[in-house]
Amino acid sequence: MEEGFLAGLNIRPMTVGDLDAVVEIDRKGLGKARPDYWKKIQPNPRCPHSCLVAELEGIVIGFIVGEVSGWEFGIPDTIGWISTIGVDPAYQNRGVARRLSQEFIKNLKAIGVSIVYTLVNWSDWDLLKFFRTMGFTRGGDMINLELKLE
Repeated sequence: MEEGFLAGLNIRPMTVGDLDAVVEIDRKGLGKARPDYWKKIQPNPRCPHSCLVAELEGIVIGFIVGEVSGWEFGIPDTIGWISTIGVDPAYQNRGVARRLSQEFIKNLKAIGVSIVYTLVNWSDWDLLKFFRTMGFTRGGDMINLELKLE
């Protein structure tokens, strides 16, 4: 881990002005731009610090987006979700995602969230390993169901 690099890293709430940078980081990670998706993302009024960016020298280099459950599917409002996380490839493997995740989790804990969930593709070993190092384990009672529409 690069301590000097991380010392200059600022984690702050995402703003509308960050949209272009976030869309570009997302495009680099996925290989396609999703500006319409990102226009729909707004910080949750119940938890304004659930959409965060990592900034270095005034440049957004990463983001994390999540929310707090509102009793959807019978899940209580003490459950948080990480929807997406991204770091510019030039800054990956330097602790940025870890710092974003830690701040996100700290913010949710402060409002009474007791469990944080996320969904990861079973074959995405790097992401599975990352979340494992963050302390995530395989979930208990919930299972993912899908219906393929053809």
